[in-house]
Amino acid sequence: MEKKNIDWSNLGFGYMPTDYRFVANYKDGAWEEGALTTDATVTISECAGVLQYAQTCFEGMKAYTTEDGRTVIFRPDLNAARMADSCRRLEMPVFPEDKFVEAVVNVVKANEAFVPPYGSGATLYIRPYMFGSDAVIGVKPASEYQFRVFATPVGPYFKGGAKPIVIRVSDYDRAAPHGTGHIKAGLNYAMSLYPIMEAHREGFAENMYLDAATRTKVEETGGANFIFVTKDNKVVTPKSGSILPSITRRSLIYVAKEYLGLEVEEREVYFDEVKDFAECGLCGTAAVISPVGKINDHGKEICFPSGMDEMGPVITKLRETLTGIQMGHIKAPEGWIKVVE
Repeated sequence: MEKKNIDWSNLGFGYMPTDYRFVANYKDGAWEEGALTTDATVTISECAGVLQYAQTCFEGMKAYTTEDGRTVIFRPDLNAARMADSCRRLEMPVFPEDKFVEAVVNVVKANEAFVPPYGSGATLYIRPYMFGSDAVIGVKPASEYQFRVFATPVGPYFKGGAKPIVIRVSDYDRAAPHGTGHIKAGLNYAMSLYPIMEAHREGFAENMYLDAATRTKVEETGGANFIFVTKDNKVVTPKSGSILPSITRRSLIYVAKEYLGLEVEEREVYFDEVKDFAECGLCGTAAVISPVGKINDHGKEICFPSGMDEMGPVITKLRETLTGIQMGHIKAPEGWIKVVE
């Protein structure tokens, strides 16, 4: 298929409307079949549940053009399962997981001219989301919902390479124990906006959130999980019931074990031990891994010896291996790559 006339190499990480999106409505206790539409406008009641009580959740994933010219989507089944978990926690009807994957594939296929060409550094970002659409004035779940999927071409998260960032320890809490930190609810991200803008105003790229109960253990940032590397090349990731189960993190853990032969620990990580790690990274869909060079703890700096000036060696191998799998350089594990045909 002929690609759109877009300056792929200079795309930023922002929204660009594409030709088609998927829409399905839930009413009278059942989901309709849903269909592709060219209409990018959402029309809902002024009293819609999403506007009054933030009853909404979303997902994010990417489609790529591989080295051999195929269009592929990375692990959409895991996004479907995570969105189902989010819906259950927010008292929203689960959109069937097989239908979720089908809708994502159909949106990518319908917008294949917007999937950036191989080697451009750009990708097609896919955003499935759901929200309460009917009028709700009392505090209760909506009775009608809309599930939508749109796609937009985006440039690389990093312009000019993945340079180490400086983050700070936040005084704010991201998620409470037994709260909604483990799901991809819109309200979690709304709560993170003031802290991240405050961090930016103070010259930091992100926040490190500690656990709300004791403020002694590492949780995550506003939109990414942590990955640490010890001085003897062991990969360590924080484990907590209030951390979002990142699909990128889970993939990187598998890559570390099965492709690179590294020892991996998923466990509680105490803030006191962070100073002893050799490398630190933030992982998520947008950038795969963003290297962290320094963490500022209220004026006291924690510096990572293998990541101050450039991405550390272990994090580099992790990133290169996972992106190699996504782009078709490296053979993928069974079920990781969904080919759009």
